[in-house]
Amino acid sequence: MTKSKKRNTPDKFRGNPKKRPKKDNRHADTAGTKHASARNNGGRRKSSSGNRFKKSDIDPRTLINKKLSPKQTKEEQTRPFGVFPLHAQLQSRLKHKKFIHTTSIQDKTLEPILEGVNLMGIANTGTGKTGAFLIPLIERLLLQKKGNYSLVLVPTRELAQQVVEEFKSLTKGLKLYSHCLIGGTNINKDIDKLRREAHIVIGTPGRINDMLNRRALKLDAYSHLVLDEFDTMLDMGFQKEVLRIVDQMNNRKQTILFSATQTDKQKQIINTLMPTYTKVQVSDGQSNTDNIYQDIIPFETPEEKNSILKEILQRKEYRRVLIFLDTKRQVTRLYRQLKKQAFKVDEIHGDKSQNYRTKAIKNFKSGQIQIMVATDVAARGIDIDNIALVVNYHIPGSKESYVHRIGRTGRAGKLGQALTFVEKASLRKGA
Repeated sequence: MTKSKKRNTPDKFRGNPKKRPKKDNRHADTAGTKHASARNNGGRRKSSSGNRFKKSDIDPRTLINKKLSPKQTKEEQTRPFGVFPLHAQLQSRLKHKKFIHTTSIQDKTLEPILEGVNLMGIANTGTGKTGAFLIPLIERLLLQKKGNYSLVLVPTRELAQQVVEEFKSLTKGLKLYSHCLIGGTNINKDIDKLRREAHIVIGTPGRINDMLNRRALKLDAYSHLVLDEFDTMLDMGFQKEVLRIVDQMNNRKQTILFSATQTDKQKQIINTLMPTYTKVQVSDGQSNTDNIYQDIIPFETPEEKNSILKEILQRKEYRRVLIFLDTKRQVTRLYRQLKKQAFKVDEIHGDKSQNYRTKAIKNFKSGQIQIMVATDVAARGIDIDNIALVVNYHIPGSKESYVHRIGRTGRAGKLGQALTFVEKASLRKGA
C-alpha cells in the first residue's frame, strides 16, 4: 500500500457572494453526436431525476469532513492475483503492469463474475472497478472466445476511452480486440471498424444506439453486459437508451453493474435488468469521502469568491486542481479569467470536440497544465492520479454528483482535498 504524504489542509477561509444568478440549462454531457437519433430529437438529455435543472438541496454543512484518521484510509488486506486460477498469459500481463494484489472490489467480485452470476458491485471511485470486470472478461475470452463476447456501457466518452486503454494494456499480444464507440468521433469510421471482429465493445449509450439503429452493430453474439458507473448512467438520463440496448441482447447470459453510490431510484431498473443477482459491497453506497478532507468556503460577493480562488490556486501544494462549475458557459468564463491571470489552465465540456477534450486531459495528466475547469463531464470520466484538490465553484445539484466530483481526488487510498464555495446568505438561511 502506498503511504500517503502528510496532508496540507487549507487555512480557514472566509467570505460569501450575492445570490447566484438563475442557472441556465445545466450541462448534461451525452455520448451522442450531431447525428443524434430521432428519439432524442437531436436535443439535450434531461436527467430523469431532474437534479440538473433545479437548485441544489444539499445542506452545505454536510460537505465538511476534517477528521481523517489512518484507519479511514487503511486499505483492506486482499489476496494476490497469483492465488487465482487465471490463464498464464493474463497472469503475465498483470505482473507486467505490476498488479500484485487485488483491490477490495476485485478480490470480492472476480470469482462470482467468473462463475457467471449476475452481480451488482458497490465501491468508491478509484478502487479498481475497471479491473474488477475486465480481468474476468479477459480470462473467459482466453479460455474460449465463442460465446464470451462482451458489451460494456459507460456514461461518458472519457471513461470509455480509459476502459479501452486498460483493456488493450491487459491484452497486449493476446490477439483480443475491442471497439470504442463514443460520440464526437466520425460515424462512418465507426461503421467501418464494426465490419471487423471485436471481442468486446465499449461505448456510451448514445453512440451504441446509433450503431444499432443503422444496423452497423448486432448484439446477438454478445452474451455479457457490463454497466459501469451505473448510478451516473441513470443520473444522466440514459435509462431508456440502456433498456433499448438490453432488448437487443437476445443471448445475454450475465449482467454486471458497478456503482459508486446506491439509491432507491436504482431499484426498479436493477430488478428489470437482473431479477436475481449477487450484491458485493465494499462501501456504504452513500459516500466515497472518508479519506478526503472537505471544507466549505463562505463568501459574500463574486469578487471575494474569485479573490479567494486565486489565492488557493497560487499555493505550491496544489499542483493539479480540478474545478467544477454547473454550465458550459460558466466554465468558459472562468477559464478565460484564469488564463488572463497567467495560470496554466484548460477547459472541458460538452461543446468541446472529442479531440480537444482528449488532448486537454492528456496535458492535465502530464502536468503541462495545472488547472482543469470542467462541467460534470469530468466528474464521470477523468481517472487521473494525484489530483491535489477538487473545487466546487458551485454546490452540485445532488449528493450523487458531489460524491463523483470529489472522488477525482483521494484515489487509490490516498488522502485528498475538496473545497466547496458557499454563499453566506445560504448558510444563514439554514441556521
